[in-house]
Amino acid sequence: MPSSLDSNTTAEESETKQVETRHISKRPIWVVSNTKLRIFIQFVTWVSILTLFTGTVAAGNGMTLSKQPRDTLAIPRWLYLATGGAAIGASALLASFVTDRAFIRYLHNWSLPGPTVDDWWTPIRWIGRSLGVVVLGLAVYLGLTGPQLPTASFTILVTFVVVRAGLPMLTYLGGNVWPVLNPWRGIVSLLPAGHRPYPEELARWPAVGGLLLLVWIEVIFPVSTIPSILSIAILGYSAVTIAGAVLFGPDAWFENADPISVLFRFFGAVAPLKRRDGKLTVKLPGSDLTDSDLITDTSDVAFVIALIWELTYSGFITTKTGAATIEALVSLSNIGVGSVQIRAIFIYTLLFVSGYVVFFAGYWYAGVLSRRRTGTYITAKRIAFRFAPSLLAIAAGYHLAHYTGLAVSLSPALGMAIVSPLSPPANPLTLSPPGWFEGLSIAYVLVGHLLAIWAAHATAYELFSSRLVAIRSQYPFVAVMIGYTVISLWILSLPGATPPYLP
Repeated sequence: MPSSLDSNTTAEESETKQVETRHISKRPIWVVSNTKLRIFIQFVTWVSILTLFTGTVAAGNGMTLSKQPRDTLAIPRWLYLATGGAAIGASALLASFVTDRAFIRYLHNWSLPGPTVDDWWTPIRWIGRSLGVVVLGLAVYLGLTGPQLPTASFTILVTFVVVRAGLPMLTYLGGNVWPVLNPWRGIVSLLPAGHRPYPEELARWPAVGGLLLLVWIEVIFPVSTIPSILSIAILGYSAVTIAGAVLFGPDAWFENADPISVLFRFFGAVAPLKRRDGKLTVKLPGSDLTDSDLITDTSDVAFVIALIWELTYSGFITTKTGAATIEALVSLSNIGVGSVQIRAIFIYTLLFVSGYVVFFAGYWYAGVLSRRRTGTYITAKRIAFRFAPSLLAIAAGYHLAHYTGLAVSLSPALGMAIVSPLSPPANPLTLSPPGWFEGLSIAYVLVGHLLAIWAAHATAYELFSSRLVAIRSQYPFVAVMIGYTVISLWILSLPGATPPYLP
């Protein structure tokens, strides 16, 4: 064991090269032993059983962001949470039995080539962006002049049901279509682009700050209930986006600084459908989460953590426990300075920022512990970069759990607003999902975590040459994932409530 783990970068590069050459089976990559195949089938079977058991015993949850009432758990909460945590821990244990590198590569390199799309990609992109510009203009105009009833507003329904809920679902389940629909890119393409280089030291920190700011605005201001306020917010976002894209060029801006574009690009890494080399290609879900070029900077890690935390935070403040916590903290902050609402905004912001710092610090420390356990020359930062993409599967599961009910319940109202955007019905139709629908939230959370476990396992075997070291490196990250799981399931088990003190 060398005395200094950080001083020898040549040794790190050497170990990286050894990863690519060591323990590679001489047989073709598509040939998999029956033993390894049996182990993988057993892994999937046990994971399915654990997921089904957890979803069955913990069906008393609800849709945290749709603000629908939720039932009380019919079983002890400790059993419910322990079952969810055990499902993640057991899946990590079962994944550790899959040690054949050729088999792991086979799963992640498998693909089914589809049709060539280069010939008609350009017209589709122009049609999509033109449609996006029209929808953006209608959203701003109707938000200011149209009906102010939220469920009848074209602006609110398109923003939250389509952009906030539906398009991310389409992205991580099917593929990233945002580059085709991005209205701001369509507008910028008609304007003269600037030639100022984007500052490399900023990396994707502007996108991190933008995402956190958008979530904070969604919580603090009534953008989801008053269309005119939402239109003003859209105008402000449009002004900043267009100005930045014109100043630094659209490629640099939408690649690094625009939070919505970065969000869809990261979620697209989870999807089984890709556009590569001019063709549509089908892969296994989450196959690209092991790519070493997906996360390349600390700001990328911060953005992925923000995707997880913002849904956790939004879910917590819409529960009775979250509302009681806010009320208690606002009461404790009563020092005679400022109104109750100002102090409440301060408390909401403090919880939002501090919780995000805790989530980020917990993951980053897992990278430090992983390096200590393995004794590798690979730095803790690089380990954190390589394991961070697996968290995108968790973020996708969280998003699906939080927004499926909202999308289903408001889909009829959205249809009416699209058919008649200028004169929607005064009393639009909404749906109430059946009771069994609630259990899907649990399944979505667990499936996202299970996919993350497998992605982390495959990443470890790409990063480390020793099988034992690869398994040990995952322990701290598995602990973090179990913590995320328990927190999320705990939030889903709590009765719903309206956040206090907010307009």
